[in-house]
Amino acid sequence: MFCGAALVLSGCVSTGADGGATTAMSDGAVTVGIIGDQPDGGDPADGGVLRFASYAPVRSLDPVKTQASGTTGGTELAAVYDVLVRYDAVKDEYEPRIAESLEESDDGLTWTLKLRDGITFSDGTPLDAAAVVASTERYNRLNGPDAQVFTDSVASVEAADPSTVVYTLNQPWRQFPAMLSLGHGMIVAPGAGEGADFTPIGAGPFTVKSLGQTTLELTAREDYWGGAPHLDGLSFVSIAGEKPKIDSLANGDIEMAYLRDPSYVDQATQQFPGYLHRYSLTDQIQLNSRPGRPGADERIRRAVQFALDPEAVNQRVDGGVGDPGTTIFPEWSKWHDAAQIGPAFDPDKARALVGEAKADGAATRLTYVSVQDERSKKYALTAEAMLENVGLTVDIDFVPTVTDMVRRLYVDHDYDIGYTALSLPDAAPYIRLYSALSSTSTNNSSGYRTEEMDALLAKIQQAPDEDAKRAAFAELQQQFTEHAPMVPMASGSNFVAWSPNVYGVTPTMDSVMLFDKAWIKK
Repeated sequence: MFCGAALVLSGCVSTGADGGATTAMSDGAVTVGIIGDQPDGGDPADGGVLRFASYAPVRSLDPVKTQASGTTGGTELAAVYDVLVRYDAVKDEYEPRIAESLEESDDGLTWTLKLRDGITFSDGTPLDAAAVVASTERYNRLNGPDAQVFTDSVASVEAADPSTVVYTLNQPWRQFPAMLSLGHGMIVAPGAGEGADFTPIGAGPFTVKSLGQTTLELTAREDYWGGAPHLDGLSFVSIAGEKPKIDSLANGDIEMAYLRDPSYVDQATQQFPGYLHRYSLTDQIQLNSRPGRPGADERIRRAVQFALDPEAVNQRVDGGVGDPGTTIFPEWSKWHDAAQIGPAFDPDKARALVGEAKADGAATRLTYVSVQDERSKKYALTAEAMLENVGLTVDIDFVPTVTDMVRRLYVDHDYDIGYTALSLPDAAPYIRLYSALSSTSTNNSSGYRTEEMDALLAKIQQAPDEDAKRAAFAELQQQFTEHAPMVPMASGSNFVAWSPNVYGVTPTMDSVMLFDKAWIKK
């Protein structure tokens, strides 16, 4: 086993449902862990299909096309491919899964991974070091999520022998194991193919029965390396809206649901057991800084920053149950300190900036792209009122689905402003910050690119200890406050709720759930 530098969050550790631990702040609020009252389930029972209402339907089971996070298909991918290592958020430790061990060299430039013996893909071929190298090269060549941070940081990936993979880094990176718990750690079989010929062949506990527009059906593997799963299968279903998910869970129509709307997370944690995980930057206003857009003028970006009041948004949109704030890392995060100061709500300063920019010919009409769900609509209308109060004009363009929103912001860059979430886990915030802010990242949808930001990201990655990293994050916060590449609005929680008769679900990085030991009490 190999560990992080410290616990994810300081505070006490208590026992949660099914023997899981939780980490809490000094006021008792849980920050991460399995929570809720649930009786001892006794001995595991075999059989049954577990029905899970995901945050959004997965459209592809190719890891290069699907972000390996709890909100975007990571749980589905992990069921098919497993992961090289699992992250335990409560202990802040990376535990071997497909890997038997992972060790860092004294100089921090080499990580050596040993594989377990006898693991095979579902097509019967061996999962050996050559397969890991081939899957990694495929992932990077096809530009899978976070491929750029990997290729910028890793000089080489080599099979030293059939069971040993050596990762040589360009610079020390203490959080490198996080990459192997996400997409790069989901190993695709050599025979899987590419493009239209792709077949999801992995070493996970389940295989694909069918994939439709709104459902995914998986079947248990009897020859899974960790032993045959207790469940007969998994069924991932699409349910629009978080209240219908909670109702379906209460009625027994599903066994699990992924929730992130603060008001419904608050409701569900009072009603069901499940896994709670707090994140930084779950709410932010994204601004398009590309040439030809109003946000290319820094005065417009800063006007938006000063015009928005996170506290008022929390009251109007979430009934006061959210965690508003203008710092990237809130007080509960181990990366927060007093030096991280966000901008203050100041509509007068916003009006002055709008007037100044407008006098110089800057555009002040913004297209706000939003999904049509209940909370997003409230958010858009609240932001519209605040922005128009300082002299900006806002046109809201509602799109049908999260997929459409992603295309507008991250593919077509056809927007001026929009509500997004980076959802930074304390374990590995650098990966998503790099993806969103690096000059070389193709996932930099805001178009904000500066040498100063690139230097700050490098400082964060290479920080030798937590104090140095915290200081680098304070510099990043200063950059956000002075130049407004995006506007932090709130941190928040994701809650994966399950019915009281579900046991053995294991969380990993970014609220991805593992089901190899899961079972349903009859």
